[in-house]
Amino acid sequence: MLDLARLLMLVFAAFSLVAGSASAEKQYGPGVSDREIKIGNIMPYSGPASAYGIVGKTMSAYFRMINDNGGINGRRITFISYDDAYSPPKTVEQARKLVESDEVLLIFAPLGTATNAAIQKYMNTMRVPQIFVLSGASRWGDPSHFPWTIGLQPNYRAEARVYAAYILEHYPNARIGVLYQNDDFGRDYILGLKDGLRDNYERMVVASTPYETSTPTVDSQVVTIRAARPDIFLNIATPKFAAQAIKKIAELDWHPVHIVTNISVSVGAVLRPAGLDNAKGILSAGFQMDVTDPHWESHPGMRRFHAFMAKYYSEADRSEGGPLIAFNASTALVEVLMRCGDNLTRENVMKVVASLDFEIDTLIPGIRIKTTPTDFFPIEQVQMMRFTGEHWQLFGPIFNGRAETVVPSSN
Repeated sequence: MLDLARLLMLVFAAFSLVAGSASAEKQYGPGVSDREIKIGNIMPYSGPASAYGIVGKTMSAYFRMINDNGGINGRRITFISYDDAYSPPKTVEQARKLVESDEVLLIFAPLGTATNAAIQKYMNTMRVPQIFVLSGASRWGDPSHFPWTIGLQPNYRAEARVYAAYILEHYPNARIGVLYQNDDFGRDYILGLKDGLRDNYERMVVASTPYETSTPTVDSQVVTIRAARPDIFLNIATPKFAAQAIKKIAELDWHPVHIVTNISVSVGAVLRPAGLDNAKGILSAGFQMDVTDPHWESHPGMRRFHAFMAKYYSEADRSEGGPLIAFNASTALVEVLMRCGDNLTRENVMKVVASLDFEIDTLIPGIRIKTTPTDFFPIEQVQMMRFTGEHWQLFGPIFNGRAETVVPSSN
């Protein structure tokens, strides 16, 4: 018979093996347990970009749906979303609170260019994922300098290259007037326009007028641009100011070819406040389905989206594009967390994020989410579209706008 000491040693060894195996199977970072994953978010529920507040509210509803269906690999999502009023100093305050007090695993889909720029260095110094940033600034795709930050949507500079290619093809002798937000968001579009127009930029752009987010309206800027007599008006503005510009152009009885950036294409948040008749004929470029377009009503992805909204956020305006942005971003995050399995460390989250290749069925068919360790631009494709007065209508091929010479995508 085994003596007591040897028996205890064998039991202890067996226990150690089991414990070691369990430890190898489950690796957790801050904010994670067998039952919970804490996710942080920062959103402008107030301030000049408060129209985007509906995005954060939809995300909260989405994670309620996930929890009602058993969570992610059995873990419930605790979604903590704070208001920064679109103010960079407030964003810094809220990021510190999420990381140092709430101890979230990561900060997901914080919105805004200047606001995210204010926390980018902090997030990377702290080695906390800042993932699927809701801004198309090209600075989110710089893994060599900021390996803990990644965007989601097509970057602004690439989008502007698509507009430049469209202008050169259809209006090669046009005069262009540009309204742009005076920050990294606006300046990225200017750089993309220069990339695309190349030597034609100085000849074609006859007015380039900035505005500050603190300004009450952009009416005077629109009047200034019109005085230069451009044929094309490029509206590089967030929803509040984009709507003001559309409305002012109509008041002036001015009829340029009007291009608005993708972040301000929401029918409910931008075009309806500006006047649907005023917005008729406006051009943009899209990457996700238009919630107001009856063409997509029978599509499985859109049916799934509408069923989710009806059950979890029925009071939302059905013509707003923000909820679908939130739905797509949240779907992408769930895909990442599911792939992480029981290795829910911050390091593994970023490892998974850097090797994605999948489709979301509420994006325009043919557009994929794809990343590599050296390519942190998940969505690089867009398709031109025109507002009919009721909904957005896609036309032409899908373009990959990342290359300076824009060509149709091979997908």
